[in-house]
Amino acid sequence: MKHPLHPAFVHFPIATWSLGTAGDLASVWWGEAVWRFAGVSIALGVVTALAAMATGFIELMKLEADNPATRDVTRHMLLMMTTWCCYAVSLFLRLDGTALTRPGTLAIALSAMGFALMCLAGYMGAKLVYEHGVGVRKRQVW
Repeated sequence: MKHPLHPAFVHFPIATWSLGTAGDLASVWWGEAVWRFAGVSIALGVVTALAAMATGFIELMKLEADNPATRDVTRHMLLMMTTWCCYAVSLFLRLDGTALTRPGTLAIALSAMGFALMCLAGYMGAKLVYEHGVGVRKRQVW
């Protein structure tokens, strides 16, 4: 493939985790239907993030060790791994076997912390593209 897959895969966990966190916060007022939606959204994000992280790691392997973007790539990767952990633990805390239960304060707090970290990691990802040109094919001048 001529273009990196990572940018195509990141939209799924971003969308599902954002909806999950919004649902967690809204469930305080709107109850069971919303916290169930949040739980399913977070579960989908945890699974789809694995594909996004795998494709990101493939892109990382393409970078040369002395690339000026390496430091920012490492920060982006660590932030996203921490984000994944926040959401995975939040999901684990709301499971009773395979059934979703009402999230407690810690599960909702981890969801909110994961969202904040995801936003910061997204900023770092944009910096990689727009400042360092990571994943951007250079145009050939004829």
